[in-house]
Amino acid sequence: MPDLSTVSIVEFPVDAAGPYGIAVGGDDAVWFTYVHDGRIGRLAGNGQHTSYRLETPSGRPSIITAGPDGALWFTESHAHRIGRISTDGAITGFAVPTADAGPFGITQGPDGALWFTEPHADRIGRISTDGAITEFPLPSSGTFPAMITAGCDGALWFTLNQADAVGRITTEGKVDIHPLPTSGAGPVGITTGGNGALWFVEIVAGQLGRITVDGAITEFPLPDREGRPHAITSAADGSCWFTEWGANRVGRVGADGHITEYALPARFSEPHGIAAGRDGALWVALESGAIARVDDSAV
Repeated sequence: MPDLSTVSIVEFPVDAAGPYGIAVGGDDAVWFTYVHDGRIGRLAGNGQHTSYRLETPSGRPSIITAGPDGALWFTESHAHRIGRISTDGAITGFAVPTADAGPFGITQGPDGALWFTEPHADRIGRISTDGAITEFPLPSSGTFPAMITAGCDGALWFTLNQADAVGRITTEGKVDIHPLPTSGAGPVGITTGGNGALWFVEIVAGQLGRITVDGAITEFPLPDREGRPHAITSAADGSCWFTEWGANRVGRVGADGHITEYALPARFSEPHGIAAGRDGALWVALESGAIARVDDSAV
């Protein structure tokens, strides 16, 4: 059985099901996507919730990240667009050049641009803050690039969900692929940890993975291999936090690989995206219709 510990968890209901991706903006509010409803949500520090309607209700806004320009940037996987929303709610959309690319993961790059994945096109995309898009093809087809993050080495790192691999792309577009030891792992979320290595989740294998910038990979099985880990983010203390979509939990992994899991209060909440706040708390998007704040500072 998993070792479940206790932290302070407060849930903030929002007005519909579908919170999926989540990020903390420069305004210290929590911004998130409504994947089923074509909206971007904002949760203020006082718990007040507002939302902003996108042009396409069925566009499936997915992952969201804070941009270098003070705005939030997000993917629309069914509308095949990259979106930008300012902290006052002004929205702009940019069509991806490749048809039916299905953009999904997105992150701020070291070059002042946003970098994103195109799972249906086997490409990595780059969009400047003025909307200019460049696409870089991957060496193989059917790999399904999923999440992406900036590494400490000045490159971008991403998971290849259907290829059981982690990829690295330089800002000039040079790609390297690192196969995982476990076949059928299904990697999804990825983040840079406090020690400079990349941490990722394997949703099918029920494992966490760690890859150094020179490509050395270590895997850490979860206590519950059926937990279906989905997203992962780094915290200020060098640990990483992740969601377990299939087990209604969030977890913490230390730099040494020690894993602690925490049960969410509501059953069947479907935790997806997770982001660290500036105060050390973690924010989790619950697809059932809430945003959770997780605080372990008193534990």
